[in-house]
This record gives sequence, structure tokens and C-alpha cells, in this order.
Amino acid sequence: MIYTKAQTKGIHQQTFAYLNVIEQNHVLNITLNRPKQKNALNEVLTRELAYAISYAQHDNNIWVVTLGAEGNIFCAGADLKTFMGHKDVDSGSTIPDTGQEIILGDLFDNLHKPCIAKVGHPVYAGGFLLLAGCTHVVATTSSTFTLSEVKRGIWPFQVMASLLKIMPERKVLDWCMTGGSWSARYAFEAGLVTMLVEDGDLEESVDALVTQICQNSPSAIRLGLKALQELKEVAPQKQHQFLHQRLMEVIQTKDAQEGISAFREKRLPNWSGE
Repeated sequence: MIYTKAQTKGIHQQTFAYLNVIEQNHVLNITLNRPKQKNALNEVLTRELAYAISYAQHDNNIWVVTLGAEGNIFCAGADLKTFMGHKDVDSGSTIPDTGQEIILGDLFDNLHKPCIAKVGHPVYAGGFLLLAGCTHVVATTSSTFTLSEVKRGIWPFQVMASLLKIMPERKVLDWCMTGGSWSARYAFEAGLVTMLVEDGDLEESVDALVTQICQNSPSAIRLGLKALQELKEVAPQKQHQFLHQRLMEVIQTKDAQEGISAFREKRLPNWSGE
């Protein structure tokens, strides 16, 4: 994580310029709030996202993260002014600058919590990095997904790498080379979108998914996502041994003991996230 637990402890006393951050019932709801600029990702917004995501990872009371957007564009990608060296010094954001470079494609790598993107409007270019970093993407049937960098003489390098984690290579190359715009149905069939819903049903559908996830052990999910990330660095012949060790760790958690007790006593478990 870009920010430490100590740095993010006072999140609710911070001033966000381009994010709305609401914590409720073990859920951290993050909303991009730069609609006049089509939620384009500049230096300040990227830093605020890194801060909120770091907080979600460090605090075991957060079981699920949602990512939405204000306005009629979910995200237009990177703000071109940032590439030109423009500094947004008058935003009013109080999120500290750590001096570290924040790579959008890596932003969600160490978030071991379910993260649900709520997409009801078009997504462009670098906005794909946000979707690829989430565990779930719930999109309305009217939303569209456009990857047009090649039409501007640019190759979507980071988007390509992120999409390769969730889509076949040929499909990714086709998207990068043709520079087209795709429907939500097509994005669903390709694997970028995980759930399609009708317009008007987005919030209700995401709430239902959050409720379903929160019925299960937050500790098991957190440690499972952590193991998935670590597994990529383990040699194939050692993966089962590695995962057996992770299972032994999960069994020792308070949540595992509570889950086993609840099963024996035929009652609903009372998760603690520990």
C-alpha cells in the first residue's frame, strides 16, 4: 500500500477534492467526484484513490469496497494535463503526498478485499485500469467501454497488462489494435464485466451483491485474496504446499472458529473480521 495504517487512520478528518468516501456497515463506498472533467485521473485524484484504498486494506472493519462515479462518464482515463506536467495545487485536498509514484495499474494489487465497480456510464482508456483492478464489475446494459488510444497514436500499455490478467491475449490485442467502443454485453462476454443489470437496477444489484459477500467470513476472503496474489510468485510444484500452509493459517482465525461453531450450533455466524 502507498500509505501506512498510521497515515490513513484519520481518513474521516481529511478533505477530499475529487472523491466522496462514505463508510457504513463494513463497506467503504468510494465515488469519483470530478464530473466536469469526466472523472479524468489527475495527480490529486489518483493520490486520493491510493489513500482510500490503503485505508480499506489496513482496517479490518472494512469488508467490502465499492467504486462508483458522479456525472455521465464513469472515467475518461488519465487527465492529459498531468502528462504535460500540470500540477493541481489549488484543489483543497488534504491527502498528503508521499513522494512515491502511484502506478494506476498497481493500485488495487495489495487490496485484499472485495472491490465492486458500479458502472452506469461510459468508460474510456485508463478507466479500464480501475475496472481491471476490481474483483467485480457490475455494469448497466447501456454502459459502453472505449479503448481508443491507438487512434491518437498511443498504445494502451498499462491497460493491456491489466486486461491480460482477466481476458484472453487475442481478445486484448484486438481491443488495443482496433481502438473501438464495445457494448456492456460484449464486455461481459469478454470477461471485463462480471454482472450485467438493467438501467435503474445498478444500486440495488450492487447492494444485493455486497449483502451476499458480507454474509461470509471477511477474514477468509481477505486471506484468500492475499494468497491469490502471492501464488503468482510461487513455483508450480510448490503451490499446493503453499496453499496448505495458508489453509492452516485461516483455520486459526477467530472467524474460522466462529464459523465452525455456528455450523455446529445451527445458527448464523457473527463475524469479527479477525
